[in-house]
Amino acid sequence: MKWLVFTLIGALLFVAIFGPFLIGPEGLELNLARDLQPGYGENGFDVLTWLIYGTRISLMIAGICTLVSLVIGVLYGAVSGYVGGFIDTVMMRFVDILLAFPGILLALYIAAVLKPGIGNIVVALCATGWVGYARIARSQVLSVKNQDYVSSALALGASHVRILLRHILPNILGPLFVQASFGVSSLILAEASLSFLGLGVPPGTPSWGALLDQGVTYMFIAPHLVIWPGVCIAVAVLSFNFLGDWLRDVRDPG
Repeated sequence: MKWLVFTLIGALLFVAIFGPFLIGPEGLELNLARDLQPGYGENGFDVLTWLIYGTRISLMIAGICTLVSLVIGVLYGAVSGYVGGFIDTVMMRFVDILLAFPGILLALYIAAVLKPGIGNIVVALCATGWVGYARIARSQVLSVKNQDYVSSALALGASHVRILLRHILPNILGPLFVQASFGVSSLILAEASLSFLGLGVPPGTPSWGALLDQGVTYMFIAPHLVIWPGVCIAVAVLSFNFLGDWLRDVRDPG
C-alpha cells in the first residue's frame, strides 16, 4: 500500500509540474467542429489537456492553502499553549468561535463576496483552515513545554522565542504533518466544490470542479465530462488520505 500511495502522489506531482509543458496549450483552444465529441468538451476543447492543467491548479491551491494554514495555525497554537493563562483562554475562545461556523460555508461566503480568482480561493480556504492546526499545536505544546530539555534551556538563559522555535516546534511537527496530509485532500475537494459552483477559479481556467460543472449540463450527451474529473478528484483525495493513514501508523505503530 505504501508504494502504491507514493506512486500515485508522485504521478500527480509529475503531471502537475511537467504535464502542461509536455502536452502544450493547444488542447485548450476551442474548435466548434469537435463540440462535445468523445474526448472533447463544450466548444471543442480537449478534455485530457484540461485535466492535466487542472491537476496543476488543484494541487497548487491545495499546497499553498495547506502551507499557509499550517504556518499560521502552528504559530498561533504554539504561542497560545506556551504562554498559557488568560491569553491562552482568549486565543482558544477565538478558535472555538471560528470552529462554530462550518468551514465550507464560510469559504463559500468569502468566495461569493470576492471575485473568482486563485488568490481569493486561497483567502477563502485559509480563513478557517488554520484552526485545526492551531488546536493540535497547542495541545502538543502543553504536553512538552514542561519537559526537562525545555527547563534546561530556560535555565541556560535561552529566550522564549528560541525555545519555541528551536526546542519545542521540532518536537511537535509529527502530528501536524499527519493533519496536513489529510488537509490537502480536504482542500482539493473544497477547491473543486467552489469551482463547481462558479466561485472558484476564473471562468475559462482549467479546473476539475469547473469541468464537473460543465459535465452536469451534458451528463447524458457527453458523460466523459463528469467521469474523468470525478476519477481525478477521487484518486487525488484517496492518495493523500492514504498518505495520512501511513504517516499516522508510522508515528504510532500500535
